[in-house]
Order: sequence, then structure tokens, then C-alpha cells
Amino acid sequence: MNNQAIQTIVEEVMSRLSQETEKKDSVPMAVSARHCHVSQSDLEALFGEGYKLTKKADLSQPGQFAANESITIAGPRGSLEKVRILGPARTMTQVEVSRTDSIKLGVKSPLRESGDIKGSAPITLVGPKGSLYKKEGLIIAQTHIHMTPEDAQRFGVENGEYVEVKVDGERPITLAKVLIRVSSRYRLEMHVDTDEANAGLITGQTKGTLVKTGRFYD
Repeated sequence: MNNQAIQTIVEEVMSRLSQETEKKDSVPMAVSARHCHVSQSDLEALFGEGYKLTKKADLSQPGQFAANESITIAGPRGSLEKVRILGPARTMTQVEVSRTDSIKLGVKSPLRESGDIKGSAPITLVGPKGSLYKKEGLIIAQTHIHMTPEDAQRFGVENGEYVEVKVDGERPITLAKVLIRVSSRYRLEMHVDTDEANAGLITGQTKGTLVKTGRFYD
């Protein structure tokens, strides 16, 4: 066997090993722009009695969808129009924005895991049929990765664990304190907000490499 043939075989083996490593450690990423989840009672207050959300497009997470409906959210300094509602309706209303959005609104939005709105920032919601002032519900969502139990086993992580994710590209960055969220209802995907996406030039085609840290936070 000549040197050229040996070199070709070595390159093929290295390429396969590289692809297997990337597949094992890589996580697809998605940019989560400002949006809101609303309870049925709040939806009716904003859009009218008996109103139901209508689907614009399915989201990557099973059963979730972007609705045709949008609202305006207002703070003491400014407002943001056409904030998309995600469906289906939930048991409580929650608005997720970026730090940049918070500055425009003039509100100090806390960094929280989705669903943890107790004591969070107040916000006013404006719809076509009415408006609501919510004493809490506005947050900056903690960067997180949705995954199935099978994914968690493959990555060697647990629900509630925090990891790091390295993002290569034109502007390489490492995102720390990324929360692992495990459920059989999820599909593997990491969610970053628009500020994080802009910092790392992240798009919906970007993949990150998960780095286990073994850290848990209260």
C-alpha cells in the first residue's frame, strides 16, 4: 500500500471520528425572540370573551406553536409592539424579553427560569379589546437546553444541572450557567435570547458543544 492510499484512509477515519464526536456533544440552537405566554382568562381580557388562539406555525417543541395573535407590552419608559403570543394558553401569563428590551421598557426584569415569575417585574399588556396590568410576569429567561431523558443519559447530565456551551464561528463564545431541562415532552434544543445571539452571531443553523460542569445552583 502506497503512502497516498494510507493517507487517504487515515483522513477518512479521522473525519468519521470527528463527526461522531460532534454528533455526541453538539446541541442545535434556536434564537428565542421576545414573546409571551398567556392564561385563558388574560387572553379573553385582551381579545374578547371566549377568544381562542389561532396557529401561525408549529414550534420545534412538541405541541407548542406561534400564534397569529400579538400584543403590545408597555413599561414606564417605552413599549414594544407586535410581541408574539405562543400557544397553547397556559395557567399563568409570562412575558420573556431580553436585557435590551428591558432597558427600552424601563423595567428591571430578573433573570429567571421559565415559569418562575413570583416577585418578577410588572408589565402592562395591551390587546385589541382591552389592557391588563400584571404585578409580576416579566422575566429574562435563563439560557437553557431542552432534552429528553434519553438525551440526558447520552450527555451524562441531569434535570436542573448547569453546563457550559461552546459556540464556534465568526465570533466564538462560551455560554456559562446553561440550565438543563429534561422531559419526555421535549425535543433537543438550546434556547438563547436575542442579546446572546447577537453577541455570538448565533442563528437557527448554529450548533454548540456541551461541556459538563457538574454544577447545580439554588
